[in-house]
Amino acid sequence: MNTSIVSKRIDLTESMHEYVGKAFEQLQKYNLDIIAVKTIIEGDSKHGKPSVFVEFTIQLAHKDTVVIKQGDKDFYAACDQAIDRAKKVLRRYKDKVSDKIGKEVPHKSEADIPSLYSDNEESEVLETTPDFTFTTEEAVAYLKETNLSFVAFSDKASGKLRVIYRRKDGRFGLY
Repeated sequence: MNTSIVSKRIDLTESMHEYVGKAFEQLQKYNLDIIAVKTIIEGDSKHGKPSVFVEFTIQLAHKDTVVIKQGDKDFYAACDQAIDRAKKVLRRYKDKVSDKIGKEVPHKSEADIPSLYSDNEESEVLETTPDFTFTTEEAVAYLKETNLSFVAFSDKASGKLRVIYRRKDGRFGLY
């Protein structure tokens, strides 16, 4: 993870620098693929009221960049609030990813799926012929009624092995 700290219109002390470094360590506990974290600490004294803004820009692999900006009169309070918001965003993303990975794909029944394993100790794999012989329209209908991502089937018309799959836009693709 690449980290950078930039300060604008404020003198960054060593303790402030260490505090932000410890904040980066808190973000690593979510085991996400964080590419880079950039922190911009900006001092602003508009209308005679000193204030500090802390901005975290977190770049995640395969995900949009997360930008969190928080302001307060005190640097440490602004940093704590920004870290809390960043942890909340990363926790939600981690939960979303783990829920997606942890879900099992439901099948109609175990009898519909040919067994790949044999009880015979001599052979580990039992060869079977697939019972999924469909036309393309039947395969689409089967895919719609299940929560499967794809179905491999033998095409009735051509006799070829075909795969129909769900696309992200809700339509179907065919190999």
